[in-house]
Amino acid sequence: MTVAEDTLPRTPAPAAASPHTLVLRMPAGRHIARGALLTLAALLLGLTIQLLLLSGLQQRAAQQAAFDAFRGSLAEGVAPVAQTDQQGRLLALGTPVALLDIPALQVRQVVLEGTGSAVLADGPGHRRDTPLPGQAGTSVLMGRAAAYGGPFGDLGKLTAGDTFTVTTGQGKAQFRVLDVRRAGDPAPGPPAAGKSRLVLVTATGAPYVPEGILRVDADLVSATAETPSPTIKSGSLPDAEQPMEGDAGNLWQLVMWLQALAAASIAAVWAWKRWGRQQTWIVFAPMVALLGLEVAGHVIRLLPNLL
Repeated sequence: MTVAEDTLPRTPAPAAASPHTLVLRMPAGRHIARGALLTLAALLLGLTIQLLLLSGLQQRAAQQAAFDAFRGSLAEGVAPVAQTDQQGRLLALGTPVALLDIPALQVRQVVLEGTGSAVLADGPGHRRDTPLPGQAGTSVLMGRAAAYGGPFGDLGKLTAGDTFTVTTGQGKAQFRVLDVRRAGDPAPGPPAAGKSRLVLVTATGAPYVPEGILRVDADLVSATAETPSPTIKSGSLPDAEQPMEGDAGNLWQLVMWLQALAAASIAAVWAWKRWGRQQTWIVFAPMVALLGLEVAGHVIRLLPNLL
């Protein structure tokens, strides 16, 4: 080596990149893309678990609570007999108003006030702009066909002549089925003046894939109960309480929970490289699963209420 070469500055060898440096250099877009895939997977898994397993358990618990409340109101003589309570206020959504008993289908369900998606998650609902079952006029009850226990899933098996009962604060009313009709089938004529009819409404089609609306018409064969003047005008209900409609009233909650799920998913992807697999599973798996279930619950409320 010559003196000139010895005096030349030397370029230091590049230091080996540490694992932490490699993680920090990973493009942010890759973290976001993987987080988005994890978010989608958690949402789909949450929907599956919520619809096929948890919704039925939730509906069963809600029905037990509603049955206890309705039985107590009957014993105290304060069960609802109109669209309003004893103070003249409209009944709160979800208030137990009747007990439906269909022996041919082994169905025994507490009927709640309202027909929105959230109410029908807990049991069949009474359409608020119609009289209560047993009162003069046409009363309408709606229920889910598959999700949340699917209490009305077998309505299509009823035949003309089958009987069932509905218990309200005015006593027990007995109905006889006239027919079961789907889209395009002729509807029976209106009930005679002072008579009562009940229409049970649910969805048709494969489970969780509704195709249309099924209606069961039944006439009262016991005495007609006293009918108070209606407070809610017919046809004045919001779209969310109409058949096959979803409820977008919780959209802001869905957005917030979805943001939380996306943030947790991106953090889990980052932690997978930073901490390791075992630590990530322990910390983030329960968090992402719970957030996925919460988001799924809000998504279901956007789906048709007769699902």
